[in-house]
Amino acid sequence: MFDTLTQCEPDAIIALMQVAKADTNPNKIDLGVGVYKTDDGATPIMRAVKQAEALYHHEEITKSYVSTSGNMEFRRLMTDLILGDNHPAGDRIATAQGVGGSGALRLCVEVIKAASPQATVWVSTPTWANHIPMLESVGLGLASYPYYNKETLSVDFDAMMDTVSTGARSGDVILLHGCCHNPSGADLTHEQWDTVTDLMADRGLVPFIDLAYAGLGHGLETDLYGLRKVVATLPNVLSGISCSKNFAVYKERVGMALILAETPEQADIVQSELGLVQRRLVSMPPDHGAALVARILGDRDLRQMWADELDEMQTRISDLRVTLSEALNVQGGEVIARAVREQNGMFSMLGLSKDQVRALRKKSIYMTDSARINIAGANLKTIPQFADAILEVL
Repeated sequence: MFDTLTQCEPDAIIALMQVAKADTNPNKIDLGVGVYKTDDGATPIMRAVKQAEALYHHEEITKSYVSTSGNMEFRRLMTDLILGDNHPAGDRIATAQGVGGSGALRLCVEVIKAASPQATVWVSTPTWANHIPMLESVGLGLASYPYYNKETLSVDFDAMMDTVSTGARSGDVILLHGCCHNPSGADLTHEQWDTVTDLMADRGLVPFIDLAYAGLGHGLETDLYGLRKVVATLPNVLSGISCSKNFAVYKERVGMALILAETPEQADIVQSELGLVQRRLVSMPPDHGAALVARILGDRDLRQMWADELDEMQTRISDLRVTLSEALNVQGGEVIARAVREQNGMFSMLGLSKDQVRALRKKSIYMTDSARINIAGANLKTIPQFADAILEVL
């Protein structure tokens, strides 16, 4: 039966993790993996999550299934968090709990395929590594728009707008990163979000927002600007939302698909489609992580504790960016220094060649071949060593 199969290529980031883990150099710097780390290299459970878990374990009375659409309280509270309390579009919203952000994105992709199989989905160059395989797996048409200029290490907004405005047709889907663009770290400004939203409204385009890092860029309210803008303006919006990073519940696999329909009646139909897709894919999403997030968001004290912890994480990332930028801001490193300071969230793309990346690897400094780094993998002690190594290979 399996004679026709061949060995699959390993995921590049997972393979890099394994190489870094096997390196016995005590001074190695691993900036490849996409998880938040503290100064001592740990990825701890947030205090609010620990307290919510203790309460949940005390009160839990059953392990029975919840529903195909997932934990209703989680979905309600997450919708209020993302869109704001009493958002006017509330009766036009359909939601379903996803198995992590990836599962939430997949739910949206399946709905796009069912509702508009002829649509082309436009993705940024570069984009998250799993976007394109996920879209291809359901047979949707793909196109790309330029986004990150590898020379200036910034958003090439004019090229992006030119490509989308001339190439996209009414009904096409534009995949955008809500904040903290992965892999580049280069985000749209609020003014650019306004311009993109106007273009999508004029051309009948549908935004598909990947929101995986809300709160880790400039803070929760600022990071949610783009998604809130398109939901307030456009008739149709899809979003895959992850709780992995901002609640640090990575292995619990907590996410949510949020879809805005043009009318409440259409939202009911979309809700039924989400249930059908979920049943086909995983039947029932796991409840434990979603129940913890719901407990946090529904408890005033836990919610404040979580918000404070999230702010601490965001502040640490910003401080690391400033420190690394200052260390690089010397002869030859000015462009990278500016980019690191101006970009947002955990990731930055440094514009290094593969040869330069591999030269750094020989120094036990690990990043992806695209020169994407996870800023949160560094600390104040390793930044001078890291900056010196970059300057040496430039």
